[in-house]
Amino acid sequence: MKQLALGFVVVLALAGTGAHAATTGIAWDKAPPKTNDVGALQNGAKLFVNYCLNCHSAAFMRYNRLKDLSTEDAKLTDQMIKDSLMFTTEKVGDTMKASIDPKQAKDWFGANPPDLSVIARSRAGHGGTGADYLYTYMRTFYRDDTTATGWNNLAFPTVAMPHVMWELSGERKPLFDTKEEHGHKVPVFKGWQQVTPGTMTPLQYDQAVGDLVGYLQWMAEPAQNTRVRVGVWVLLFLLMLTFVAWRLNAAFWKDVK
Repeated sequence: MKQLALGFVVVLALAGTGAHAATTGIAWDKAPPKTNDVGALQNGAKLFVNYCLNCHSAAFMRYNRLKDLSTEDAKLTDQMIKDSLMFTTEKVGDTMKASIDPKQAKDWFGANPPDLSVIARSRAGHGGTGADYLYTYMRTFYRDDTTATGWNNLAFPTVAMPHVMWELSGERKPLFDTKEEHGHKVPVFKGWQQVTPGTMTPLQYDQAVGDLVGYLQWMAEPAQNTRVRVGVWVLLFLLMLTFVAWRLNAAFWKDVK
C-alpha cells in the first residue's frame, strides 16, 4: 500500500531542539556507490514510488525509462512497471507526477513540494555530494514536539518534511556532548539512541536509504553509466591516437637536420 508522504520542504522559524540541532554542524556521511547496482536501483525505485511520489514529482522522468534498470535475470517490462510501480490511471509513458494537488499543497504548506528529478545533483555543497547530503538527511530524523509535523532533522534543522519512512527506521533520539568554543559550550552530535524499533534493523534501513539515494542519483542522469563507459573508451582511443601521431611525427622528421 502506498504510503502518504507529506514531503514538503518549507523552512520554519528556529525553535526548541531545532535550534539546538542547528549548532551541531553534523558532517555528511558518504553515500554508498550504487549507480551500477541494478538490484539496488530497482529497490530504490520502489521506495521512491511508495514514499516520495505522493508529494514530490519527478517531472523529467518517465515511468517507461525504468526499463533501463533491467538485467538478464531481472528484466522490467511495461506490464511489470504498471503492476508494481504505478498506482494511478497514468500511462506507462507519462512522467512521474505527484498525486498531491498543487493548489492544495500551496494552501496547506505555503509552497509546493520540490521536484526531485535532479535533487541528487542540486544538493551538493561544501559537505559533500548531493547523494551524501540525501543519504545523511534521510537517516537523521528525530522526534520533536515543537515542530508542526512532530519531526526534525539534524542535516536540515527545522525542516517541515516529516519522517515518511519512520515505520521502517523506528524512532531514534540524537545524543550530544558539549565542548568549549570561544568561551561558550557548544553541543556536538555523538550518536543515536533507539527509542522504538522499526520494521528494519538500523543496518537494513541504512541499506534501504542507500538504494533510494542511488536511484535518485541514477534518475538525475539515467545515461551517466553509459557516459562514463564511453568516456573511458574515448580517452583510451585518444591516448592510442596520440602515440601513433607522435611516432609518425618522429618518422617524418627523422631525416631533417
